[in-house]
Amino acid sequence: MARKYSKHGPREDILKDDDAPEAAPPPDCWLCSRPCGETVVWHHPVPKSRGGRDTVPMHPICQNMLITTFTNSELQRYGLDVDLLKLDPRIEKFLGWVANKDPDFNAALGKKKQR
Repeated sequence: MARKYSKHGPREDILKDDDAPEAAPPPDCWLCSRPCGETVVWHHPVPKSRGGRDTVPMHPICQNMLITTFTNSELQRYGLDVDLLKLDPRIEKFLGWVANKDPDFNAALGKKKQR
């Protein structure tokens, strides 16, 4: 049977505060290039249904904007080239609007339009 407590004393003596790993800075959002906040969404730029395997860090609101703006076929065509996505006028407008928002800001963007 395993011991409930270490026979060498309490665990706090073994692990000191200066041994604690430093928190890494949050990654930058793939779409808007702002630092991510508490919530980081790992998004597939090329949808998994279209064979995408790579993931990129994004804000939830930025991911919602991509999902509501583009179809999976369009996202597959753009691939990992974020500069092509930023040329779309809807994305340009969104990036100008979200630029001064808090990293954890989230808002409803509407529903995906049926084509």
